[in-house]
Order: sequence, then C-alpha cells, then structure tokens
Amino acid sequence: MGNFVLWLVLGAIAGWAAGKIMRGGGFGLVGNIIIGIIGGVIGGWVFGLLGLSAGGFIGSLVTAIVGAVILIYVVSLIRK
Repeated sequence: MGNFVLWLVLGAIAGWAAGKIMRGGGFGLVGNIIIGIIGGVIGGWVFGLLGLSAGGFIGSLVTAIVGAVILIYVVSLIRK
C-alpha cells in the first residue's frame, strides 16, 4: 500500500512540475497524477534507450518529470 501511495505522490509532483515547465500551470490533481505516472514510464523507456539510470526518489522524480515533459510536448504537437 505504501508503494502505491508513493507512486501517486511522485506522479502528482512530476505532473505538476512538467505542467509548470511546459505551459505555466498544472492539470489538476488527477491530471497531474496521470501525466506523472505515464511520464515515469516514458522517462524510464527513454533513459533506458540512452543507457542512463536514476535511482532513489529524486532519480525517479527526475525521470518522471522528463517523461512527462516529453508526453506534454508530443500531445501538443498532435493537437495542432
């Protein structure tokens, strides 16, 4: 149960940070969590392709933020 809550917190922080970086605002609590968790998956995949690894909470947070920024960027390209 603790890991699940940690995933939600990490997703919320990563989604909020990516929203601030990309458009100046967040996406609401649920939106931030969803974007952050999907961003974590994307970031892990991209970091794996580049041969990088990040451990611990801070490393996971950085990975999720990078992935969430990529996700928001790709979605903005598709919307245009």
